[in-house]
Amino acid sequence: MRFPFSFTYRVLKPSFITIALIVSSLFLTALSARAQDEQDGGKITINTTLVQLNVGVVDSQGHAITNLSRNDFSVYEDNVLQPITSFEPTTTPFSLVLLLDLSGSTLTFRPTLKQAAYRFLDALKPEDRVAVIVFYSDKIKTLSDFTTDRRKTAKAIEFADEGKGETHFYEALKYSLTQLAREGKRRKAIVTLTDGLDTDLRKQDREAAVNAQTNEAAIASVKPNASAQLNAVLSAADRQGVTIYPLALPSGDPKRLPFIDPVQVAIYNAAHVRMQTLADRTGGRLNEIRRLEDMGLLYAGIAADLRSLYTIAYSPKNAAAPPGSWRIIRIEVSHPELIAHTRPGYFGR
Repeated sequence: MRFPFSFTYRVLKPSFITIALIVSSLFLTALSARAQDEQDGGKITINTTLVQLNVGVVDSQGHAITNLSRNDFSVYEDNVLQPITSFEPTTTPFSLVLLLDLSGSTLTFRPTLKQAAYRFLDALKPEDRVAVIVFYSDKIKTLSDFTTDRRKTAKAIEFADEGKGETHFYEALKYSLTQLAREGKRRKAIVTLTDGLDTDLRKQDREAAVNAQTNEAAIASVKPNASAQLNAVLSAADRQGVTIYPLALPSGDPKRLPFIDPVQVAIYNAAHVRMQTLADRTGGRLNEIRRLEDMGLLYAGIAADLRSLYTIAYSPKNAAAPPGSWRIIRIEVSHPELIAHTRPGYFGR
């Protein structure tokens, strides 16, 4: 292309030595970062420039309190009062991922699953943005991107029929968190339906427990919360302030198996412990589905929880805390009869 004007410029070519120094510096920086990661041993860390909390408040009877203001809350980190930098009331909309396990374990009750998901959509606020993501075999798919169009979301759920095969639950969670990151500073949550029996972790747990002779020994041989996959999800959720609500399918209950040995006991126990950790560490709640007909009620209950959450953010002012240490979070409400609930803390960098 010829432009109707011209100009003269000069390129300053870096010397070979300069280029070599730059490349060497970058290489050493990468090695240093990798060595630090290995030294940390997979410890969960987040950038502490901002901590975001989704906070629920109830009275002594367990009823949600939704009319509080910023001045009603005090946030403590390691018992040090923190200045609140932002506050969002319970009416502020969420960006939500509805994450559905379509592996082989859900084949027999897909119609019930869909009806429960429709009920969940009906219970959300009109301004909530919802994405539907499914996982099965080696596939993770976005059936419907974030939208407030409930008809579009419901249609995506309606055609969620092709799944079968393995369960890659934690890869699906990581994918969901990546999608949520595109939603910016909105409030965020993941509601996931699964038995928690991740195929890759199941193999690792089996190898850890293979020599155990009793149920107790098998359970003790597996360290569920040392899982790198779990910690990667928790770290990403911490960074964004994402609350995770797992709904545990009956297929994750070992009592339903016709025969169970110590290794299977350890595998099922570890899967349950990890789901409980997902909920506890992110401020959510693990819901165990005892009967499939209760699934819709549980989904509606989660939607009600989301409608009662405040969001509070603060920049930590706790210089005495050593890097990499666990920071304990505590929320107080100005009305002593009220109880606040949020995630218990995070690992600082």
